Amino acid sequence: MNGWWERDDLRYAADRLIFAGRVAADLAHQYGSPSFFYSARRVAANMARLHGVLDAAGFAGRHRLNYAMKANRFAPLLTWMKTSGLCRIDACSPQEVEHAVGCGFSPAEISFTATSLSDRDFDRLSRLDGLVMNCDSLHSIRQWGERRPGRKIGLRVNPAVGVGRADNEMLQYSGGRTTKFGLYREQFAEALELAARYGLTIERIHFHTGCGYLTPQLNAWEKVVKECLWFVDRIATVTTVNVGGGLGVPHTDRDRPLDLSLWAAILSRHFQQRRLQIEVEPGDYLVKDAGLLLLTVNAVEKKKDTVFVGVDAGFNIAVEPAVYGLPFQPVPVCRRPGEQRCTLVGNINEALDVWYADVAMPPVASGDFLALINAGAYSASMASNHCMRGEFKEFLLL
Repeated sequence: MNGWWERDDLRYAADRLIFAGRVAADLAHQYGSPSFFYSARRVAANMARLHGVLDAAGFAGRHRLNYAMKANRFAPLLTWMKTSGLCRIDACSPQEVEHAVGCGFSPAEISFTATSLSDRDFDRLSRLDGLVMNCDSLHSIRQWGERRPGRKIGLRVNPAVGVGRADNEMLQYSGGRTTKFGLYREQFAEALELAARYGLTIERIHFHTGCGYLTPQLNAWEKVVKECLWFVDRIATVTTVNVGGGLGVPHTDRDRPLDLSLWAAILSRHFQQRRLQIEVEPGDYLVKDAGLLLLTVNAVEKKKDTVFVGVDAGFNIAVEPAVYGLPFQPVPVCRRPGEQRCTLVGNINEALDVWYADVAMPPVASGDFLALINAGAYSASMASNHCMRGEFKEFLLL
């Protein structure tokens, strides 16, 4: 019986896990654990799928993909993405910008959006000719205007509605709760006055309001788009709308892949007649399901009515289960017959170090290798050295 997560490039063959054309057990034996492996071919397929659906929706030649590099900044992956010619970069710190430049992207291929920037940050960014700047506050308009008067900018807006996977508030950047992200309607007139004072031309409206949404959340996402039209239609110089990222991937057997045709139809419905260029900033959608984290089982032990499977890494090197409640499906590298319910835990001395509670999977024993799928985004890039257990390796599979 196939797992809900299986596909052509991630599946069992003769009870051995195959990923990106490689035998996962061979990777584990050769390189050890914990180790992240990323499939360049899967990333390319994900990018091509997004380009294809936007072309079909009427945006051929009028859209860009800006990869949200905070999802995964592994330098070989970024350099490969540059050589593919399929994406640009979305960055959110001066360090990310310089790292992207070091991986081959020019400043003109980098869209920058960030919050709570320091004077030092603005000084550093203003030296980069061609950087695409999106200002998310009155403060940032003023600071950028003082350093780069007369330039073109974008404005990040906050529509006061949000969207996230299964209404997960931890994944929302906007909504009923006031957040730090973007300009609200009440500030917009002052924002336009500030931009005019410094001779800044506003050519882009940017919004990013949530993460991980799937097809059931598309109605909520369309409400976000409608609210953002209020901002778009008030500036005659706008040529581009950056609709952010947030496109999700399945995490459990209850999830279904995002219906990209429905998603693109929403963009077409609201932006096609306005003849605007569309920019999208996917992170999760491009790289999450292109990554595996290989681990070793340290111990299997039943305590009361729970079977705990302990592995050789913890939440500190892949934080999404602990921070956002997004589980990583565990998949034995070599599958045994049968099934058991267990709780997968790490080696960090913290109560929240739980990879997946009460999950069904084939039985495993001490010394076995496990793979966690969907480890390509917001894992290694958010890792820490908590308990001095921050060691891991990363590999790009071409």
